[in-house]
Amino acid sequence: MVPHRPVRFGTGPDPPHGTEAAEPAPERVRTRGAVRVAAHPPDTQTERVDDRVREHIRVAGVVQGVGFRPFVYTLACELGLTGFVGNDVHGVFVFAEGPPSLLSRFRTALSEQAPPLAVVDEVTATAIEPRGDETFEIAISEPSGQRATLISADSTTCVDCLAELGDPGDRRYRYPFLNCTNCGPRFTIVTDVPYDRPLTTMAPFEMCAECAAEYHDPTNRRFHAQPVCCPACGPELRLTDSTGTVLPGDPLDRTVAALRDGEIVALKGLGGYHLAVDAANPDAAATLRKRKHREEKPFALMAPDVAWARALCEIDEHERELLESRRRPIVLLDRRPDAAVAEAVAPGNRQLGVMLPYTPLHHLLLAGTGPIVLTSANLSDEPIAYRDTEARERLAEIADVFLGHDRGIHMRTDDSVVRSFEGRELPVRRSRGLVPEPVRLRRELPRPVLACGAELKNTFCVAKGSNAFVSHHIGDLENYETLRSFTEGIEHFERLFDITPEVVAHDLHPEYLSTKYAVERADVELVGVQHHHAHIASCLADNGESGPVLGVAFDGLGFGTDGTIWGGEFLLADLADFRRLAHLERIPMPGGDRAVKQPWRMAVSQLLSCYGTEPPGGLGVLRRNEPQLSAITRMCEGGVNAPPTSSAGRLFDAVAAILGVRDAVSYEGQAAIELEQLADREERNHYSVALPDSGALPDSVSIDAGSPPLSVPAGQLVRAVVDELLAGQRGELIAARFHNGVAELIARLCERLRDATGVGEVALSGGVFQNTLLLRRTVDALRRRGFRVLLHSSVPPNDGGISLGQVAIAGERDRRGECSPERG
Repeated sequence: MVPHRPVRFGTGPDPPHGTEAAEPAPERVRTRGAVRVAAHPPDTQTERVDDRVREHIRVAGVVQGVGFRPFVYTLACELGLTGFVGNDVHGVFVFAEGPPSLLSRFRTALSEQAPPLAVVDEVTATAIEPRGDETFEIAISEPSGQRATLISADSTTCVDCLAELGDPGDRRYRYPFLNCTNCGPRFTIVTDVPYDRPLTTMAPFEMCAECAAEYHDPTNRRFHAQPVCCPACGPELRLTDSTGTVLPGDPLDRTVAALRDGEIVALKGLGGYHLAVDAANPDAAATLRKRKHREEKPFALMAPDVAWARALCEIDEHERELLESRRRPIVLLDRRPDAAVAEAVAPGNRQLGVMLPYTPLHHLLLAGTGPIVLTSANLSDEPIAYRDTEARERLAEIADVFLGHDRGIHMRTDDSVVRSFEGRELPVRRSRGLVPEPVRLRRELPRPVLACGAELKNTFCVAKGSNAFVSHHIGDLENYETLRSFTEGIEHFERLFDITPEVVAHDLHPEYLSTKYAVERADVELVGVQHHHAHIASCLADNGESGPVLGVAFDGLGFGTDGTIWGGEFLLADLADFRRLAHLERIPMPGGDRAVKQPWRMAVSQLLSCYGTEPPGGLGVLRRNEPQLSAITRMCEGGVNAPPTSSAGRLFDAVAAILGVRDAVSYEGQAAIELEQLADREERNHYSVALPDSGALPDSVSIDAGSPPLSVPAGQLVRAVVDELLAGQRGELIAARFHNGVAELIARLCERLRDATGVGEVALSGGVFQNTLLLRRTVDALRRRGFRVLLHSSVPPNDGGISLGQVAIAGERDRRGECSPERG
């Protein structure tokens, strides 16, 4: 979400980029199709009509494509002001003339009464000579100059449009593409700025006379709504088979029938294609899972409304607000035991990812079906399909029918995923509905920056001034399609926001495709950023802070400055530097990446680390994997293909395997997710760890000091798990006590580090903190000890937030003159 900046009134600085306060000649405006009416007289008795001043006002933020000009027009006419309003590459400009008191009211209302989709960052005003206009007008857009305007994210169908959708007397009755200035597609259809119809994928559709009349009427809800259309002039639905052959009959009715009959539908949405089946049909859900090659990862659901969602999940007030927000994300919710959902939708999972309809097409479909599975249309590990021909080719073996249309998607965008924590939004995947609205940086960047992000859950970020534009979810950079989506996305963002990066930030891992892309960029200065430092900087930037903080970065993998794999880190960090104060003890990761997919390997490594070559007998994980134990033991003991790691994610994997949760995973983080779900949330006891001697830490620690970090013996938690398991304790209690023990370890160690550093703020980041049980216990334990705790709310704690942290670090280092022009 974009935080508001203070609105500045009165005389402001000159407009940026050389656009002086002098306004265009009246003839220029009038000859370019401006809308005009006579202004009302002033509504005050205290000022004469000739007591007039004129101001050049600029409004920055998300103010294009959201009905801002007609709002300004109506407001000015109500106040009796004259002049004109228009769009340009900086945002919205206004030349307004009238009594000073009315201009003051006008400026205040520009921020406080803005349209629903607008986000006003700043209002500035410059006094100029009065001109004596008699009308207030709306000028057409001015496209020249360096771009600084912001683009709105796609937004759910508004109440007014929904009323038209269901009104048999309305000309847009049951029309799947109706929209207005308060809703509809934005980012996914924009090809360039300013945001006008010729620069969107609606350009091929010429408005009919009725739509054109609405579009040009400033009193109409569809005034300058760029995607405006109707059945006579807009996009059309078509239902086809996998070869592209159009099927007869009404496309909507046929699709509803197909879903009821258990067929798999490829559905073209706002940001790409989805695959849909009846959520209550076990055969359809199982077939979709088989064809999509998605063995166990949960599918998302779309419910017709909140009442339906409540029948599936427990929903508190904040979760309801998230579901019904204009962004319409997938919200992770606790599943009801009696939820009428096929087991194959989310096998063995206590939670469901639920969203509500966000397009007219969704509303029309779900009115006839009830809840449906709605998952990204792709094979496992591929980006979402969004081009029609590409979708038919890639999905021909999955979908039975294709419900498409002829409105193009310019930028593919997955659904956003969030959860609620302490009554605030905790993003898991930041994408549709949130992108491309910027995260505001605490300080302006000296030069434009591109941050290339991480390898998994990749996002990139382009930034200039105080705006950081974190991209939509790209995915794991492990194949050509995803890499192409990454490079195309960067090109689009650089063009859309007119950013030519001079500084490029990247991860330290030399084999990441994102790193290789950065190194190949010409004419830029490079900034290598350590992975976990980027996590903590991301949390700082998310909170508008600069540090220093005690940063706890817990995740699966990250390349360390010592060449080893980090992942359980305690850092003293600010936006430029960090020092590794402590870490979970390193253990071998037998088989390297294979240990990520086979958690039992990490269980064996932990057991060997704790007990040597003779771990306790009777452990199921050892019996189940007995044929391979000797090979894994040799790897760990000899250090062959067993890189050392301090990863917290691998610790959770090991405990999950020891408790018999699972030995192998089919998607990232599965074992840890299921371990969290196993845990009894009412259990408050915890396993303890004896912290190491802190003699290595002086009383005062600077960020760049050279003392070695403490190694924290997390294996003691593993021993406690094994002891209770062999004593016959329930897995639910053991899992809970392990979580509580990790939280207590974090809090106690932070307390010791505070004593040494004097720093009393803790930033929590990394994918492990998507675990809300661990997060809840950790936050509580830290607050009991008097810490102020920083959490994420705008970008995810996982690697999807890395790019924001890279931007923040690169900007601060650039400010200090520490960027490197060296290549390689």
